[in-house]
Amino acid sequence: MPTAAFLNADKSIDLKPAEAPDLNPGQARINVAYCGVCGTDLHIYRGHMDQRVKFPQVIGHEMSGTVAEVASDVTTVTAGDPVVVRPLDPCGQCGACSSGNSHICYKLNFIGIDSAGAFQHSFVVPAHTLHKLPAGLDLRLAALIEPLAVACHDNRLGRVAPSENVVVLGGGPIGLLNAMVAQTKGARKIIVSEVNESRLKLAEELGFLTMNPIKDDVVKFVEAETDGKGADVVFEVSGAKSAIASMTDLAAARGRIVIVAIVPEPAPVNLFKVFWRELQLIGTRVYEPQDYEEAIQLVDSGKLQLDKLITAEMPLPKLADAFKSLDENPDHVKILIDCSAG
Repeated sequence: MPTAAFLNADKSIDLKPAEAPDLNPGQARINVAYCGVCGTDLHIYRGHMDQRVKFPQVIGHEMSGTVAEVASDVTTVTAGDPVVVRPLDPCGQCGACSSGNSHICYKLNFIGIDSAGAFQHSFVVPAHTLHKLPAGLDLRLAALIEPLAVACHDNRLGRVAPSENVVVLGGGPIGLLNAMVAQTKGARKIIVSEVNESRLKLAEELGFLTMNPIKDDVVKFVEAETDGKGADVVFEVSGAKSAIASMTDLAAARGRIVIVAIVPEPAPVNLFKVFWRELQLIGTRVYEPQDYEEAIQLVDSGKLQLDKLITAEMPLPKLADAFKSLDENPDHVKILIDCSAG
């Protein structure tokens, strides 16, 4: 019988047999290969999202796998297809959905948060969430397609263009992926700001300029590297109040500031600088189908050094150890869970 990892409100995780439910119309069953542990999962683990999660619950959404079976009305995929899940199940009726923005549906079911996720052997999802993968694509790297799609969405809305200067505030997984995608867009100079020295070293290995805002004057650093112009695009990925306070000082005239981080509490923003330099503040959340397709193409191309982001791999029975390790060790970037093991 398939096994699932149920997270409890006290941070414990129980591995339990999970009966495979019958498929409803429009559904597919996936044999999960890998699932990454992301920052949102860590927020759930720390109790920051108790209002959305109904414990005990299987979470996880950065997954790759293979189609096991499909409902009789599903024609877009067939058994044996390698796939990833775009974990958004919108209502189809609200104002966002009716205006073509179903990815930010007002009543969005985010699979793996609001409903059961992928930290299990067998995973049932709406077939409309599936994206087929090219034959032979490494399912281990395919588990990074979901967070990479976030970065593709951020870069697309930020309109990163060739020869532009880009600053990324926060060198975690999403920050580094944003820098990597900006590189594929032809950005001239990419600067990553991060306080963790291990992540700064990784950013340098990936080919980016780095600065530590604890040690460096961020504004002077960016001015020096851009000949006084400032950054054409600033990605705020840290959620830190100090970074939010500085982001408007880093942007060039008519620069774009892309808000990527989840900032749970209001933070001061220098709106005078927004006015003075005609800056644009752009909110970004999750992704759309085209961002997933771009992410799949990038992974398949082999252009990105994604292996360097994977700092550990663990079998499903070690999921509790993975959460504990991420919670206590800030040097980790991405831990992958092998959901077919154990």
